[in-house]
Amino acid sequence: RVQDKGDGNMEEINTNIITNMKEVYDPEISINVYDLGLIYDINVTELPKVTVTHTLTSAFCPFADQIVSDIKQAAMVEGVEEVEIITTFEPPFGPDMMSEEAKMVLGI
Repeated sequence: RVQDKGDGNMEEINTNIITNMKEVYDPEISINVYDLGLIYDINVTELPKVTVTHTLTSAFCPFADQIVSDIKQAAMVEGVEEVEIITTFEPPFGPDMMSEEAKMVLGI
């Protein structure tokens, strides 16, 4: 849940970022990074700076640079001037992090 410090834009900015994240696809798996469960946190409490914490399906992902770049671009919505990206492998990615829709697409 987004902490709103009296700035009604926080919720809207968070929603806009999530909408954009659903357009960022892992090239190896044709499911977006949000539904895959790769986005761990979107922190909009320090606007106009946003911090996105995410993981990758694998530490050896050949598309890591592209995915990170696409995530950063997706977070650059109106009201955001700076995006910090934190890549973590804790907790490790697993199928339990996926949305029900993503699990259905992959047959899990």
